[in-house]
Amino acid sequence: MRRLFGSVRARATLAATLVVAVALLAAGAAVLLSLRSNLIDEAGTQAERAARNVAADLSGGTPYTGLELDDDDEPVQVVDAHDRLVAATEHLEHISGTGVTEVKPRSPEGGTAGTGGTGDPEDSDDDAAGDDPDGPSALEPGEIADDVRLTDGSATIDGKSADYRFAAVEVEVPDKGTLTVYAGASLDPEQSAVGTAQTVMLVGFPLLLGVVAAVTWLVTRRALRPVEGIRAEMAAITASEDLARRVPVPDTHDEVARLARTTNETLAALETSVERQRRFVADASHELRSPIASLRTQLEVAAAHPELLDLDGAVEDTVRLQHLAADLLLLARLDAGERVADGRVELGALVRERAAGRAGVTVRADAVEVTGSRGQLERVLDNLLDNARRHARSEVAVTVRRDGDRRAVVEVADDGDGVPPGDRERIFERFVRLDEARARDDGGAGLGLAIARDVAARHGGTLTVRDAPTGGALFELRLPLA
Repeated sequence: MRRLFGSVRARATLAATLVVAVALLAAGAAVLLSLRSNLIDEAGTQAERAARNVAADLSGGTPYTGLELDDDDEPVQVVDAHDRLVAATEHLEHISGTGVTEVKPRSPEGGTAGTGGTGDPEDSDDDAAGDDPDGPSALEPGEIADDVRLTDGSATIDGKSADYRFAAVEVEVPDKGTLTVYAGASLDPEQSAVGTAQTVMLVGFPLLLGVVAAVTWLVTRRALRPVEGIRAEMAAITASEDLARRVPVPDTHDEVARLARTTNETLAALETSVERQRRFVADASHELRSPIASLRTQLEVAAAHPELLDLDGAVEDTVRLQHLAADLLLLARLDAGERVADGRVELGALVRERAAGRAGVTVRADAVEVTGSRGQLERVLDNLLDNARRHARSEVAVTVRRDGDRRAVVEVADDGDGVPPGDRERIFERFVRLDEARARDDGGAGLGLAIARDVAARHGGTLTVRDAPTGGALFELRLPLA
């Protein structure tokens, strides 16, 4: 079962079919109930009409034997105030639902209407209204009651049984007292109509559900065809490891098209990240090769000729290698998404601390607090101060201030040659050094500014460069206030 409904198309088809089935069942039940109610009401109306016709004949003085009770082959009973059947449809064999089970009329004296009396007024003098045990009738002589009682029952006429809707109407007849006329209307048409409707629904509903299932299956397959194309292309990209490929984008403006565009954006970001990592590994290997090779050469020469050992050069290469390894490790942690600490750092005090002991550096700092990693922020300030001191002619000015209620700003300005506008973004790329900074003595590995910007971004801030008032470069670090 799980494999049968393991696809979105199968589940969508099943869900749509179930929803339509529930809706059809509810609608069908409502239709059948409404149809049955209307037909029963119609039968009740017919029964009331028949009962009032008989009551009208009685109020007009028609004797019991003169009543036309067999014209429509519907059951009719006329009952007097003593619940005696005084007139009934001929060939009535059984009846229920009227409260009087008798089927053969009888005279007031107890015999049948055919033998004990004719049913004429002179034969029922003792049954006048004055003999009613319940007292005088509320109806006037000849008056037919407005109220009608409706009941359900059955009757058998000439060997044919059926269900009926009975209407009971009272009429006040002179010299006969209050009579109750029971007339029935067959419920067979109602049952037949409801049965026909049920049959149509039982046959039509499965066909309709089949159509719904087929249409849903085809529409869902057509709608999911681009998704299958995206899946197939992603599988091919995974197998080929070619991140330059992109999934097809359908010519629509729906969720599938947005999914394809988002997938391509993800692939582009992944391609950029992988390419960046490849360049990073290649550049790191190149940068590490030089100090390692230099150190190895010096050690090999020292092993063969101890008197030629350049100890200062070996120490310098070792320190450079140590700094490069630390930078690479920090970049690796940043790329891995290392979570920034939530500690509070007083930025003015931290700047004064990192600038202390550096020649030619002046600090003007306000007390502002930011949230983040103290160690990483120290690294950013050190990199900016080292870079400014390396390019300054004589002076480096550091300013810490508050910009409104949301940002803390650190400005590091030097009086050097500045950064050309075309290189102001490139200098923040990894392993990028401008021409004048390529010498080992003058510049590092080209990671300082890249690390500073990455750390600033991790702390929700920015790092940019522009011209300083003194003519050099001004690096501006912006961080959110604590």
